[in-house]
Amino acid sequence: MQISTGNGQRAVTVALTALAPAAWGTTYAVTTELLPPGHPLFAGLMRALPAGLVALAITRALPRGEWWWKSAVLGVLNIGALFPLLFLAAERLPGGVAATLTAAQPLLVAGLATVVLRDRPTAWRWVWAVLGMAGVGMVVLGPNARLDLAGVLAALGGTASMAAGVVLTKRWGRPPGAGPMTLAGWQLTAGGLVLLPLALLAEGVPPRIDAEAVAGYLWLGSMGGLIAYTLWFRGIGKLPVGASAPLVLLSPLVATAAGTALGESLSLGQSSGFVLALAAMLAAQLNPPISTRSRES
Repeated sequence: MQISTGNGQRAVTVALTALAPAAWGTTYAVTTELLPPGHPLFAGLMRALPAGLVALAITRALPRGEWWWKSAVLGVLNIGALFPLLFLAAERLPGGVAATLTAAQPLLVAGLATVVLRDRPTAWRWVWAVLGMAGVGMVVLGPNARLDLAGVLAALGGTASMAAGVVLTKRWGRPPGAGPMTLAGWQLTAGGLVLLPLALLAEGVPPRIDAEAVAGYLWLGSMGGLIAYTLWFRGIGKLPVGASAPLVLLSPLVATAAGTALGESLSLGQSSGFVLALAAMLAAQLNPPISTRSRES
């Protein structure tokens, strides 16, 4: 059976876009294994601002007109507000609870897309979004999971912030002549400038930055920053939001895989959840049955 050119191009787009959340899934392992402890906001700053400035130097393009405020809004939603909220959630909640709440993003994106994009998701998308969240929960929720109101609100706030960023990125697109790296550079710079005073006032610079920390910051800023966000914004522009949003499930799955590489083991239930979440992410890339389809932007 011959695969159409369109399907082949979409598969490539999905694979490239998936590299972004996969790279973000390495953040926890890099932070715990390579970076100085107690400075998560500084790590977020190093992930965002240098990468944004490098992108500006490469593309040599600044926003014009309304894209000054649009870039600022997207930079705050996707980076500047997201990082502090997720760091707060990580401090107040067990990692499994935070990851499960973050996995609710496809559900939030589906709801926001209905309002902002007038894109009514199908039952197919809703079902797989719920199953994907359930799968992540099976992987990362442990018997000692506890709920803290501030932590829960921070996790949901960070998830909602990025969900809104995804939907608005799809709604606004890109200005003529601006590529994905240009858009990534604008947002990383804007988000980094928001993080700059927060990181310096709340944490300061780590007292010692060794070679391992330098390698960690370089990874976060390159693959986890500039490259990941360039691929992410490229994918959002090409894929329906119902297909791009579930790809964020890769982040907790990659984080789990990295944990097993560092010596952790998975139970049968966790392995089943891993398979379920992966299946949900892949199923969301398929066209729903004809009887349940609705128009996707």
